[in-house]
Amino acid sequence: MKFEEVIGQHDAKERLRTLLAENRLPHALLFCGPEGNGKMALALAFASYLLCSNRHDGDSCGTCPQCTMLRKWAHPDLHFTFPVIKPTGSPADYVPISDDFIHEWYDLLAGGPYFTIEQWLDSIGTTSQQAIMTVKEADLVSHKLSLRSSQGGYKVSLIWLPERMREDASNKMLKLIEEPPSQTVFLIVSENPSALLETIRSRTQRMDLPRIENEEIEKALVAKRGVEATAAHKIARYAQGSWLAALDALDNESESRAFLIDFINLTRRSFMRDVGGMAQWSKNVSTYGREKEKRMLSYFLRMTRESFMYNFHHPDLSYMTQDEENFVKRFAPYVNEKNVLQISELLSKAITDIGRNANAKMVLFDITLQLTALLRQ
Repeated sequence: MKFEEVIGQHDAKERLRTLLAENRLPHALLFCGPEGNGKMALALAFASYLLCSNRHDGDSCGTCPQCTMLRKWAHPDLHFTFPVIKPTGSPADYVPISDDFIHEWYDLLAGGPYFTIEQWLDSIGTTSQQAIMTVKEADLVSHKLSLRSSQGGYKVSLIWLPERMREDASNKMLKLIEEPPSQTVFLIVSENPSALLETIRSRTQRMDLPRIENEEIEKALVAKRGVEATAAHKIARYAQGSWLAALDALDNESESRAFLIDFINLTRRSFMRDVGGMAQWSKNVSTYGREKEKRMLSYFLRMTRESFMYNFHHPDLSYMTQDEENFVKRFAPYVNEKNVLQISELLSKAITDIGRNANAKMVLFDITLQLTALLRQ
């Protein structure tokens, strides 16, 4: 992967080039920032840049033997570490490691370097298990990096979501980062760096990447996805610096589109005081699982905010897809200064309650009941 394939982040690209050119490359870089801003894409592009044998014009060449291997992410000196699960039916003493899921990982990367933990879990056949890294994983990384570089250059260890390491794995990884083998570079991509051991954070050089500029997302939508310019502008504003959100807006089968349908059904049935329909809605969405239910409620919170702001008739305050706006223009009058805070608090409390293992069906049905009164204020 080349730097030119990473959307935006021009300052970060130049910083990485400079670190290598001036021989100031740290042994561990920590890439941080909001979801969808291209942390993983930048780390993959820099790994390719480090391993390329014919860098020129500030990028990897894309054609040398190293780059040929990197196109399939099968370079022997690039080692991936990522959260994994213990498949159902595994022996009691089975401890999963990244290599057990490497083919699924390559398949995910083949679809592009912008993805979420939810997409990764879905690709390995689960949406409910907690994906982690164990001390066995840290031992494997240590063993791989102790070997000589097969190509005579850098050895790159790319670690995705290290905050999911167990404590014993973190301690083992800390020792490895403190005293890395020769010519080894750690590229660590984190969504929640505050969850890492302070001693690990202190031994890395942190790169906080901002959200992608709207103009960059616009250009990428037109160039990479063939989106018409006016639609690209609207989607870029909706995405608010996240390429994942932009892709989500394009995907007819996206989770957000499904959540919009759930939101429409919830508000309509509550407003009509259709108790049977409200009960059925609660039963249906309570099967999603806690993590998806929290994402759904967070989406409802955003739509509540968008509905309230729509009443000001100021396009610059709106961040919606066309489908969302089509619904909100009819729904917005029912979200006003009398109820917007109460609705927001209701949804926020529901997210907290579900996170604390409250009965999801009861929590969701309670939302429908309270909305019957709130939407008529």
